[in-house]
Formats: sequence, C-alpha cells, structure tokens
Amino acid sequence: MDPKELAKTIGAGLLSFPVTHFTADGNFDEAPYREHISWLLQYHPAGLFAAGGTGEFFSLTPDEFSGVVQAAVQQTNGKVPVIAGCGYGTAMAKQFAASAEANGADGILLFPPYLVSADKAGLLAHVKSVCASTNKGVIFYNRDNAIVDDVTLEKMADQCPNLIGFKDGDGDIELMMRIYARLGDRLTYIGGLPTAETFALPYLEMGVTTYSSAIFNFLPQFAMDFYASVRKRDHPEIFKQLREFVLSYIDIRNRRKGYAVSIVKAGLRAVGRPAGPVRTPLTDLDQSEMDALSELIAGRS
Repeated sequence: MDPKELAKTIGAGLLSFPVTHFTADGNFDEAPYREHISWLLQYHPAGLFAAGGTGEFFSLTPDEFSGVVQAAVQQTNGKVPVIAGCGYGTAMAKQFAASAEANGADGILLFPPYLVSADKAGLLAHVKSVCASTNKGVIFYNRDNAIVDDVTLEKMADQCPNLIGFKDGDGDIELMMRIYARLGDRLTYIGGLPTAETFALPYLEMGVTTYSSAIFNFLPQFAMDFYASVRKRDHPEIFKQLREFVLSYIDIRNRRKGYAVSIVKAGLRAVGRPAGPVRTPLTDLDQSEMDALSELIAGRS
C-alpha cells in the first residue's frame, strides 16, 4: 500500500494489535494466531499491527518476527493493511524493516531504540536512517526513551517523506497540542497509551482520530462500539462504558508491571480463545486476578 494511502486508511477507523500466540513451552503457535486474525477481521478494523507491543515484539527472534508478519499478511489477504513492529538500534531496526517489507507488510511501527536515551538530533538521525531504508510508510512511536518535541517531529516529517504517522504513548497533552498545531494533517495521529479507550475522547480534540485497542483482542464488538461512541462524541455512553468496564479493567492491569500485555492474553483465556502464556520477563495474571477479570468480562458478554 502506498504510504499516503496507508495514512488515510488507518486514520479512518479503529486499529487492532493482536497478541502473538505461543505454545506452553514458548514457541510461536502459528495456526491459532492465524485463526485469531480471521476472527478479528470479522469486526472490520482499519488496520492490524503484527508483532507490535501487545504482540510481544521485544521477545521475538528475527526468524520468529518474519514468521509472525508473514502469517498476518497472508491471513489478512489484503483486507486491511498490516503494520509491523520495528525497533532496537538503528542497524537492527533497518533489518527488521527490511524483513517486514520482504514479508509483505504495508507499513512500519518504529519503537524506541533499545535502552539508550538519545538527544533529539540522535533520534532524528535514527528515524531518517530507518525511513530511508524502506519504501513503506513509517509510524514513529513516541514513548519511553524516544520522546520528541514538535520542532523535531516537524524536521522528521520534512526530511522523511514516508513518515506518515505519530503514535503517542506518552500522554503529554501540551505536547500533543503543539504537535497538531504545528504539523496539522501532515501526519496521521494514533493513540498509543495503555488502554487507549481512556484517552480517546480528549485526544480526538487534538487530531488523534484513531487508536490501537488491546480490548479489541477479546471483546472486539465492545471495542468497535466504544470507538463509534468516541467518533460521535457521545459523552454519556463513553462515560457509562468507562464506569462499567474500562476503569475496572485498568485497576486489574495496574496491579503489576507488564500487565498491559499480560491482561490481554488473560482476556482471551476468559472468552475461551487462549493465546498461550506471555514470555518472560513478563508474567501472567495470578488466579485471583484472572477470576476478577473473568467476572468483569462476563458482564460484557
């Protein structure tokens, strides 16, 4: 997909970032992964992130990464664009980008560089190098040790024609206002905070028309209905669903570090669609947390 077309497509609807399925001994489990994607496609997401954060990109070997992206591309079969995770240092990020492109991905989600905290000039050089290595559209993930300001992002956009998106995982309201005021429609803006539903309404006013929903993994209809309410600015319905489900879900998610991913796989177990365990250093929910989540989800079914 042409980068400009990709930007327009993903900005028009809810985005899915499916978990990566593993066997009990931790190997990529391709068949149920493909089946999961087929199930999610029935609810018509605007795009799909393969091997993203919720897909445990950080834990995948290069060969596994290729297999996950290839399986997602083949299973979607052109129905929706597939955006592949990409990260680590510049050289490795370029290798992941090349692998994603070779396996048919439509775009790249560029995660922060591994471990190091870099100056704005270094991040600019990193993004320029990765963007120059691929013909695919690239989305910059603003989070953790890769936070840019509006001036630096404008330079990235000016110098990287295939930089099409800005995904925010930081939550700085002033920064988002500065970015949208400076860049306007040059980029597609994506909500990327954990449990993005919580921030969806205020972010919409700052040009963030879409977000990636973890809840979509196990309650896809709920996630689509919530997104529709956000786009309609239906405040009563949004706050009703926040009170009745989302905020209680977040309470469980916040009990331990790393649960932003673990709770999604737990949600799939709760609805009878298990995706296997998370890989270390993440940990799965304990039984009491699993019971609480199952009870919460049962109220939405």
